[in-house]
Formats: sequence, structure tokens, C-alpha cells
Amino acid sequence: MNRPLVICDCDEVLLHMVSHFGDWLDEAHDLDFVLEGGNFIDAVRPRDGSPPLQGEEIWPLLNGFFDTEMHRQTIVPGASEALVSISEYAEVVILTNLQDEFRTARAKQLRRFGIEFPVHTNQGGKGDKVEQLLADHDPSVALFVDDLGVHHESVARTAPGVWRLHMIAEPSLAPNVPPADHAHARIDDWHEARHWIIDRITEGESA
Repeated sequence: MNRPLVICDCDEVLLHMVSHFGDWLDEAHDLDFVLEGGNFIDAVRPRDGSPPLQGEEIWPLLNGFFDTEMHRQTIVPGASEALVSISEYAEVVILTNLQDEFRTARAKQLRRFGIEFPVHTNQGGKGDKVEQLLADHDPSVALFVDDLGVHHESVARTAPGVWRLHMIAEPSLAPNVPPADHAHARIDDWHEARHWIIDRITEGESA
């Protein structure tokens, strides 16, 4: 059997994103960003009283942010130190839901914060990509960290033996989002999460 594998999301897990995205919408587009319950529906609001932007209008803004504003993003406290510690026990990969064209920029961005692990991009549910990573690595035990419940559900369906940790490291967002139904635990702090992850790895049992 190969080493354990930890598959970790990026935005709101390793790097703060929504707070900086909101600042940019305010500065560059005169839009208000009011994220309630972690859902982008109705979150982006014109100031002239027009209806909130819908998905097809929000995606270009998100792509615009990642195209020119990734330098705004800041590291979640303790994230880089935790991953380095975890890497003593397991292989670590980053699985981020960005268009493939942003993979190199994301890897460079993370290296600035001392996070130097392979970066994989994905669109849509993460279950299929996690299944592919399991096939590639054949780990003795695997663990998945993400802030979105929809991805925990996706992974639970395709790879139920993977441990699933729900983490929302953005303090303005975390209190408004309940624990994901398909995660095994909810921890929003990397100091505590590091110990939980290492415990699951060293115990060596699948979920």
C-alpha cells in the first residue's frame, strides 16, 4: 500500500477569498456582496435596486477576480504550517474548483505562502476527481477537506471510504453555515484540524 493521501480544497480552507472578492466588487464594479448561508444566490446586488445577479452573470465576475486579483488573497492562519506537518504522514494534493487555465497561477500563489504541493483543478462536483486521484495514488487511507457541503456529498457518493472534513476558515461565513451532512466532522481551525487529520491517518482505517 502507498502512503495516505490528503486532498485539500483552497478557497476558504487555505486562502481567504470571499472577503477579498467582496472588496473588489465594491471597488471595481460598484456592487454589494452580501453572502448569507454560504450561497452565492442573491449575494451580488446592484446598488440601483436592480435584482441580484444570477449565475450566468456571476461566473464572469469570479473568473475576472481570479484572472487579475489573486494577489489580494491572504493565507488562513495556521494553514501552511498544518499542511507541512501533515505531509510528514501523508501525500498532500490541492484540489481547487477553478478553470484549468488558472492551475499554474494557483500553484504559484500557494507557493508564496509556503504551500508547495501538487495542484489539481476541477469543475463541478469533486467526487469524480477524487476517485481519479485515488486510482492514481492507491493510498492506504484518504482524507478530503472542503468548505462546501455539495462536494462532501459528491465524494461520499463516489468514494465513501474517504474521510471527509468540513472546514470553513472564513470567520464571517462559518457561523452562518451548518455542518455538511455528508462530512464526518466539522472543524474550522487548522490547529485542531491538523490533529484530527493526523489521527485519522495514523489509525490507518478507511471511513
